[in-house]
Amino acid sequence: MADLENVKKEYDKLLQQLSDPTLTSDWERFKRLSERKNLLEKIIEKGKEIVEIKNKIGENKAIISAKEDSELVSLAEEELISLKEKEKILENESEELILEGKPQAHQNFGSQNLGGQAVIVEIRAGTGGEEASLFAGDLFRMYSKYGESCGWQQKTLDSHPSELRGFKEIIFELKSAGAGGGDVFSKMKYEGGVHRVQRIPETEKGGRIHTSTASVAVLLKPKKTEIKINPQDLKIDFYGSSGPGGQYVQKRHTAVRITHLPTGIIVTSQTERNQLENKENAMAILEAKLLERKETAELEKLGEERRSQIKWAKRAEKIRTYNFPQDRVTDHRIKKSWHNIEDIMAGRLGPVIKALQSA
Repeated sequence: MADLENVKKEYDKLLQQLSDPTLTSDWERFKRLSERKNLLEKIIEKGKEIVEIKNKIGENKAIISAKEDSELVSLAEEELISLKEKEKILENESEELILEGKPQAHQNFGSQNLGGQAVIVEIRAGTGGEEASLFAGDLFRMYSKYGESCGWQQKTLDSHPSELRGFKEIIFELKSAGAGGGDVFSKMKYEGGVHRVQRIPETEKGGRIHTSTASVAVLLKPKKTEIKINPQDLKIDFYGSSGPGGQYVQKRHTAVRITHLPTGIIVTSQTERNQLENKENAMAILEAKLLERKETAELEKLGEERRSQIKWAKRAEKIRTYNFPQDRVTDHRIKKSWHNIEDIMAGRLGPVIKALQSA
């Protein structure tokens, strides 16, 4: 309950800040404080519900202990079971809200006000040939379904499909569709790194278990004011979109390739049917990469302890193994495993995300 007490203290301070008449001239700060206030109100309300449930549990226990009316005792015992189940659910919900409300869940190497801000996720097939591409597709579907369960919006920015139903590379955006969606970055930031799968591939006729990999990068999508790009620093090329195997699927040159000359960063997009939308997608990817580059430079200025924490959160090698024969998913950073791998691959990532946030 100490966390809840701290939440109440912060909430009182926020109310004082929001009552400041000079705040109306700083819209960004007002919006940030208001969003924070709404989240704290949810945490406080959940705390009140937990207190009410605990009081009801206490009343039922008192009836059971008194043993004055056997029929009443029987009803109290039945109700006690459902009350305890509800108490557990409420406490889990409260814990998730408190984790979401912790300051570190809204920070990214010094960047402020990340609540609800979008992320750009890159998934690339690694070692393992076509099986690695299939695994990249599985990870994309896993994050897509997890995003749906969180109420997030998704948009594919670029993709290079493989011969089967996988992807050599896919880049997509996830963003909160509203206040209920929570902070996308706080939930997705630990997914960056090398993911490894151990299973019998669809293409394997001998029944042997193969090991393949795919890499995931999670980039914060910058706000318009964070990254400014000089148009003269860009080289923009248009070409025909390609499908599986590299063959061209359109004669019209709608795909876009943008080269940022000062850094040499190259981004592409071919998912839309016109040049303008593909160019917007490619620019979104470029801006996210430039923000990451800027933050990496800032990272070098930080102390060793903070630097190691951020590196762990951002780009660790071989972060997770998905072992299908053993029905097990293991995150190597926190040395924790989960079973029901099919459920996890179907987007039920909540317990995994929660464990990483807690660690």
